[in-house]
Amino acid sequence: MARRVKNKASAQIQITAEQILRESRERQDPDIRRPKQKIVDPDELSEHRLRKRKEFEDLIRRARRNPSAWVRYALWEESQGDFNRARSVWERALDVDYRNHALWLKYAEFEMRNRFVDHARNVWDRAVSLLPRVDQLWWKYIHMEEILRNVAAARQVFERWMQWQPDVQGWLSYIKFELRYSETDRARAVYERFVACHPRPDAFIRYAEFEIKCGNVARTRAIYEGAADLLSEDDEEAEKLFVAFAEFEERCKEVERARCIYKYGLDRIPTGRAEDLYSKFVSFENRHGNHGEIEDAIVRKRRCQYVEEVRKNPLNYDLWFDYIRLEESVGNKDVIRKLYERAIGNVPPAEEKRYWRRYIYLWINYLLYEELDAQDMARTKEIYRKCLKLISCKKVSFAKIWLMAAQFEIRQMNLKAARQILGNAIGMASKDKIFKKYIEIELQLGNIDRCRILYEKYFEWAPANCYAWIKYAELEKKSLFETERARAVFELAIAQPTLDMPELLWKAYIDFEISEREYERTRQLYERLLDRTRHLKVWVSYAKFEASFGLEVEEADSKEKSENNNDSSHGQQMERIQRCRAIFERASDYFRANAPELKEERAMLLEEWLNMESSFGSLGRVDTVQKKLPRKIKRKRAITTEDGIPVGFEEYYDYIFPDEVAMIPNLKILEAAYKWKRQKLDNDGDR
Repeated sequence: MARRVKNKASAQIQITAEQILRESRERQDPDIRRPKQKIVDPDELSEHRLRKRKEFEDLIRRARRNPSAWVRYALWEESQGDFNRARSVWERALDVDYRNHALWLKYAEFEMRNRFVDHARNVWDRAVSLLPRVDQLWWKYIHMEEILRNVAAARQVFERWMQWQPDVQGWLSYIKFELRYSETDRARAVYERFVACHPRPDAFIRYAEFEIKCGNVARTRAIYEGAADLLSEDDEEAEKLFVAFAEFEERCKEVERARCIYKYGLDRIPTGRAEDLYSKFVSFENRHGNHGEIEDAIVRKRRCQYVEEVRKNPLNYDLWFDYIRLEESVGNKDVIRKLYERAIGNVPPAEEKRYWRRYIYLWINYLLYEELDAQDMARTKEIYRKCLKLISCKKVSFAKIWLMAAQFEIRQMNLKAARQILGNAIGMASKDKIFKKYIEIELQLGNIDRCRILYEKYFEWAPANCYAWIKYAELEKKSLFETERARAVFELAIAQPTLDMPELLWKAYIDFEISEREYERTRQLYERLLDRTRHLKVWVSYAKFEASFGLEVEEADSKEKSENNNDSSHGQQMERIQRCRAIFERASDYFRANAPELKEERAMLLEEWLNMESSFGSLGRVDTVQKKLPRKIKRKRAITTEDGIPVGFEEYYDYIFPDEVAMIPNLKILEAAYKWKRQKLDNDGDR
């Protein structure tokens, strides 16, 4: 039967887990410690030793590979004064794991601690024979011999160690050992063996510093020279050697030697690993060089920076421009040419013109350098050939290169080659610049037939180019006085289905007819143009033509016939004014009837008409045009989003023409409001 808990409320006294743990610890029985045993006779001592040895033997039987068990066993035997047994334990431990150098160290320290020198020496000999690559064993062995003042034995141990060609610290220890006992010649011999074993810059520098301390300048210089001959260009620490060598020569007041060493090192070491050498060289030249030598040092340092930067990013053409400009300031042609070849070898990876724009200027600078600075025309021609071959194989092309190549051939008096280059350019990479320049060249040479052929090719490639049609017509009219051919060219041009700038073409055609005094043809052109477009500017230009150009010229003709015939001149003037007025009326009727939404254009037309009538003086009908002018009013209209949601209102100006009054029912109310507002403004002004 389960118990029922009557009171489930929390107790008044709460007990924490920390309190429970503390009480349990307090109630535990005290630690049972092994009682101290006092041995009072030899039998008890023998029994105690037997028991301890049995425990140690059982321990090493269970953990034979555990070196700490062997060490505790041997140390216990040592504490009992039984050195033979302790030595036996060490030997047994070494039989198990002789590669553990810590056992050898503790074994030898045991022998040394108890002053068994011969035994210790025997242990060290066996240790260094079995583990010759453990430097600590050698150092301990040598240290023991030095403590015993046995310098010859210590030197003999060093010699044994050096036969194994240890690392740098081993050799330096041997050298310091000899110097402690003032054996300079022996230390020098060790240095010779050291640099032969480790032919690295830091080894040679240490050897040279040793000789400097000894005062042997000639030996020091010989060491540096030998090191410079032995080192390879790929050695990363070669820079330190040349810096140390140059600073040594500078301390010896050999400035020219130091400068030669700096330059020799800069020529041999790769640029990316010679930054410190460049900095030292610049500082050296600032202290000892003249202006030219300082500039040379700065150039070398900047060259180092550019080489590293173009190595990291060879497609950064601005870096190549700066690098080449630096070398051009030096003036070494071979270096400049090699640098240009390296630069143009970094072709952009994508065939997009935005990647090629900066790259192509490397070729242009290369070509200009060979032609203007180096004046090597054969090489320049070959470079042009390579460049044209490169861009002709790509999707991108540059008219500038083709034109430069043609102009170069013209400067070389090779007109046939220039024509061939331009012909290839038209066939492979047709562009407006190429056609224009080719036509200009042939026109300067007086080859009109070639110009016509080129214009025909131009129109085959770009029939919508109004500029080309206008220039062709100007060629026929101004240069050759072929009026009919020029007119035929204009007719062909306006007959094209699409044109890029038709307004310019029509204007040029109209100006051409006006210059020929063909006013009837001009009117016909305006009418044909109005059949295509009813733009405001066309109407205004047509009206101004009737009022101005024809009038002036025909008045000049009438003066030649009779200067006294004023009635005839007045009649002609009225006729021109009537024609101009008729055009404005036609335009106004068109905008009112066919384009009622173009109110602003209609208002601008009436403004032009009013200005024209004002220019006629007493013959103008200003009042008639003013009655047609619209009223400008401000209105509001709703603004909606693309979804049709209203977002507010905006103000705009609207035009109300007199002929629209009957169509607007509330216009009288608006007029009354407008008059009231004006009266109010006038009254406020009087006050």
